[in-house]
Amino acid sequence: MIRLTELKLPLDHPEDALPALIVKTLGIQPAELLRHSIYKRSYDARKQKLLLVYIADVELASPELEQTLLRQFEANPHIRPAPDQSYHLVAQVDSAPAVRPVVVGFGPCGIFAALLLAQMGFKPIVLERGKKVRERTKDTWGLWRKGVLNPESNVQFGEGGAGTFSDGKLWSQIKDPRFLGRKVMLEFVKAGAPEEILLVSKPHIGTFKLVKVVEHMREQITALGGEIRFQQRVSDMLIEGGQMRGLTVQNLQDSSSYELRADHVVLALGHSARDTFAMLHERGVYMEAKPFSVGFRIEHPQGLIDRARLGQHAGHPLLGAADYKLVHHAANGRSVYSFCMCPGGTVVAATSEVGRVVTNGMSQYSRNERNANAGIVVGITPADYPGGPLAGIAFQRQLESHAFMLGGGGYVAPGQLVGDFVAGQASTQLGSVEPSYKPGVLMTDLASALPGYAITAMREALPAFGKKIKGFDMHDAVLTGVETRTSSPLRITRGDDFQSLNVRGLYPAGEGASYAGGILSAGVDGIEVAEAVALNMLSHQ
Repeated sequence: MIRLTELKLPLDHPEDALPALIVKTLGIQPAELLRHSIYKRSYDARKQKLLLVYIADVELASPELEQTLLRQFEANPHIRPAPDQSYHLVAQVDSAPAVRPVVVGFGPCGIFAALLLAQMGFKPIVLERGKKVRERTKDTWGLWRKGVLNPESNVQFGEGGAGTFSDGKLWSQIKDPRFLGRKVMLEFVKAGAPEEILLVSKPHIGTFKLVKVVEHMREQITALGGEIRFQQRVSDMLIEGGQMRGLTVQNLQDSSSYELRADHVVLALGHSARDTFAMLHERGVYMEAKPFSVGFRIEHPQGLIDRARLGQHAGHPLLGAADYKLVHHAANGRSVYSFCMCPGGTVVAATSEVGRVVTNGMSQYSRNERNANAGIVVGITPADYPGGPLAGIAFQRQLESHAFMLGGGGYVAPGQLVGDFVAGQASTQLGSVEPSYKPGVLMTDLASALPGYAITAMREALPAFGKKIKGFDMHDAVLTGVETRTSSPLRITRGDDFQSLNVRGLYPAGEGASYAGGILSAGVDGIEVAEAVALNMLSHQ
């Protein structure tokens, strides 16, 4: 197989245009092209004429012809052998060990760690403090519709993790020489995700489809002998001589507790398991503070973003709702950037703690809601919140509690028009943009919602973004506060063997441990950690 990249065609090209372009690019006869498949499709909108850009894998009439062409085009970076992206399990056992591996957390990282361990025959035990995804969805809607929070079942906690109530983005900028991201994508498709995610450049699933995908993956794990226990919170751990020996688990259904023997524990907590972080710190597990970002959600009419980004092609069904990615380096040294942009989506209440307001964004697969939203956030470092590994959590809580107060209670979020925010004056009423956040938005002054350096940097950045995307700094665009959980505020540091630096048998993984940022990278990390667990268990048999 030969892989061709940078194959460009007009937006509305006929179906036979791509094979014709392949034939022309390789200088072969049409009959010598046996078949082709699209590996990726994206678009290039940098010039006035928008073009579709393809990566295609090509099979020719004979292996000899392929080798001849590869030699002929040796200097061409866009004509290369197609890489082998197949995945092979690193281990396989006929029967599970007496002490089975344990996965704590059933978000994207925990799901893939458990799935791989199950595929290898290790029959993992999964402990998830939240509920099954459909029960969890009801509890989450309870917050959005009625202002009633369940601290153990919400956007952050439950089957599928925080990624379930998001845009379901499936792309990442991680280095992936083993094509583990492809393994993640293929497992999603196997579980019911649209096959389209394998070829579009920025694939996403959306919340409703993710629910079904997560359920099907759970079924695969249990069919392979894995055991998934919901509403089970890890409250303590037993460490003997620097080695994991067991967990204390609280059954949240009846408030009972039990001890679980565990020599190999994948810690796939997610970034909001604050009580568990505190327990780990108390038990002496090595961790350190790390940079993260805080800010607001911004909402515009999706049509404004479509026109600014796609011009005359706005609304084309093949392109869908337009997205954006922005960054500004402010005069005070702070970086302001867009985060988790959700085309045609909604701003959601994402708190997991009573008396605090947190925002996030999500989209359905269709991305057809009226507004575009994104986090506009400012980078901060441990120097901004000194005090040790848990200081970032205290900082987040302070901002979230203040946002609750600014919103007037009931998990109503504080909001402000962009024009008023930049001008430094309070907003008293909405303009043309209706915010999507539920339970509701109270218009106010967000100047006190973030530290002064962040407010200053954002007031400088928004007009700068308006120069990049026409209308981005429109007066009536809405800011909703606060966005604090962009990533984990700490790192549970691990070594090259994927184990904690000072606790053998403990495998920090995913977003909570700061080894992933998003669904795809979390899934990849779960695979790599599962492989490390399997190989370590086999080496000690």
